[in-house]
Amino acid sequence: MTSFSIHGVSVCGGIAIGHAHLVSNALLEVVHYQLPQHLIENEVKRFSDAVATVKVDLEHINASLRKNVPAEISAFIGTHLMMLADKSLSEVPKEIIRNEQCNAEWAVKLQMDDIVEQFEQIEDDYLRERKQDVIQVVERIIKVLLGHQSQLALEQQFSASHEERKLILVAHDISPADAIQFKQHQFAAFITDVGGVTSHTAILARSLNVPSIVALQRARDLINDGELIIVDGHVGVVVVSPSQEVLAEYRLRQEQWELEQQKLQLIKSTKAVTIDGTAIELHANIEVPEDVAAVEASGATGVGLYRTEFLFMNRRDMPNEDEQFVAYKAVAKAMKGAAVTIRTLDLGADKHMNPDTVVNCLNPALGLRAIRLCLAEPHIFMTQLRALLRASHYGNIKILVPMLCTLSELRQVKTMLERAKSSLRKENIPFDEHIALGGMIEIPAAAINAEAFANELDFLSIGTNDLIQYTLAIDRTDDSVAHLYNPLHPSVLKLIAMTIKAGAKLGKSVSVCGEMAGDAKFTRLLIGMGLRHLSMHPSHILSVKQQVLHSQISHLSQHARKVLGLSDLEKIEPLVAKFNQGG
Repeated sequence: MTSFSIHGVSVCGGIAIGHAHLVSNALLEVVHYQLPQHLIENEVKRFSDAVATVKVDLEHINASLRKNVPAEISAFIGTHLMMLADKSLSEVPKEIIRNEQCNAEWAVKLQMDDIVEQFEQIEDDYLRERKQDVIQVVERIIKVLLGHQSQLALEQQFSASHEERKLILVAHDISPADAIQFKQHQFAAFITDVGGVTSHTAILARSLNVPSIVALQRARDLINDGELIIVDGHVGVVVVSPSQEVLAEYRLRQEQWELEQQKLQLIKSTKAVTIDGTAIELHANIEVPEDVAAVEASGATGVGLYRTEFLFMNRRDMPNEDEQFVAYKAVAKAMKGAAVTIRTLDLGADKHMNPDTVVNCLNPALGLRAIRLCLAEPHIFMTQLRALLRASHYGNIKILVPMLCTLSELRQVKTMLERAKSSLRKENIPFDEHIALGGMIEIPAAAINAEAFANELDFLSIGTNDLIQYTLAIDRTDDSVAHLYNPLHPSVLKLIAMTIKAGAKLGKSVSVCGEMAGDAKFTRLLIGMGLRHLSMHPSHILSVKQQVLHSQISHLSQHARKVLGLSDLEKIEPLVAKFNQGG
């Protein structure tokens, strides 16, 4: 067969060579048909039975997880179980069946489309991607309704007849639950038609360190079951039916990559210090308390970003102060005195605490989100501040405020923090009186005014994901313009440099906690620009540390000055690539 390549978005590096295993996309098989009145209740029961079956399957998967499996996996399964139990998925389709006299598959798909449409309005990338969880849960229900064999059974059959083969899963999308089942067998890589760098599939792939590519658009249509394919996770390319020459070249690359991964483990306990003795703090980003295990395994020296949104997701009630306190305390104690930077609630413009309420916003990226939402809902913010302060008694907690734009916002935050402290003092509840307060620099206006923010804060943290998006006026989730999203754009680099300079002038630490921090090809540039604190997904710590250990500050500073002196992106990219090869 003729060889060809498909390009997508890489979410985890590495090279995998194996045979394609196409995962069924039940949603594409759903058809609509009417039912006579006397069969409606039977159809309702068929739906209920399918939901019950999926629940049992997910609980079985959760119960069979090995102790050393990444913490993200259990959290994802829990999320799917919560969604399955929610009335919007377990009860509303029954009403649709009765009202429209339609089949169960069609009813649950209609309801899914309605829920997904609401998720589409959410500005926050991480939360918007949670629509994929809804789709994945519905996919499992529909598979049961259609009488499909379980993915686990299919995989057992396949691995039994191809024991020595490595499988590459080709799907429209892959749920974390399915991925767990596949992981127990021969497994090489994920590739999917849809998804983004913040999807659960991507997060899971990074946690397992499995080469993965998403957003391939039509991979499942173009690739045949059992076909030999190569997944190059470094550049986001899939090679289908490779020639013998290409196959030989990639096998050599694969051996080299695997050897490099083994070597990286040797530096896990090594301190991140440059050749000329400058220490660089490498911290980890986490979503749930269970992620601390991955932080410890990575060799990270602290938590640079704990996203608290996970506590507020997939529920109709607000987590109360005690529930939040328990979660924050667990992380603080587990880190045994190491720094834990906890970001206050960062939800999108339309995501109010009552999920039944949808706020229409023509441009949610510029709407009521993050600290704007918290200041508009002071009772929610005060509850979180009290919980954070209470937890600070049990570890080294720092508070990070997202999406600051004006000093007025910051001063409102500081006033509320003082009120929270005062209320705890009156109740004789202990907390860290000198808890550090930091602000995220992710809006160009904040970067330009960084010195003023640094003057009133204890530390700054640059959120490159949003900073790049806002600076370049690019929605990175929009496929038509996503290729224009570039961290090396001269305007972006100048804003980062301004923030670093402001921190240095006032003696305040500055870190980067966006995706840019975890990309090893930017490590030397960021260090050369003056950064000494980087926070990233735990799976990226070692590759970034390797760059640190082979770097010399004096050389990097010179190179960084050259880069910052350029205004042409086409000149910046090759220059950065060049000094990544040096010391």
